[in-house]
Amino acid sequence: MSTETGQVHPISLYLKIWGLLFILSACSYAVDYFDFQGYLRWFLIITFMWLKAGLIVSIFMHMAWERMALVYAILLPPMFLMVLVGMMAIEGGYTTLTRILFFGPGSAPIVH
Repeated sequence: MSTETGQVHPISLYLKIWGLLFILSACSYAVDYFDFQGYLRWFLIITFMWLKAGLIVSIFMHMAWERMALVYAILLPPMFLMVLVGMMAIEGGYTTLTRILFFGPGSAPIVH
């Protein structure tokens, strides 16, 4: 039989992370409760979402203790995709502006 054991983390670490996730979720719901509007609302919601996702990935998926090669293999592709989505959003705005300039105000698609 093998006497090797895996890395064991104390249960208190997981309980603290669950508590922090609960607090971050409560803050996210508080954004709706206090009726924030506009960019502040979206900034707060996305910030809390990223913080919760980061905690889940780093602790529950054990990324905080993994080798950097594995972290890069898991985290870099989504980051590249986010950059590409951002570039497409900029391109979409440029295309809409170009249509309005060259074809008139009625030529751009109406987005609700």
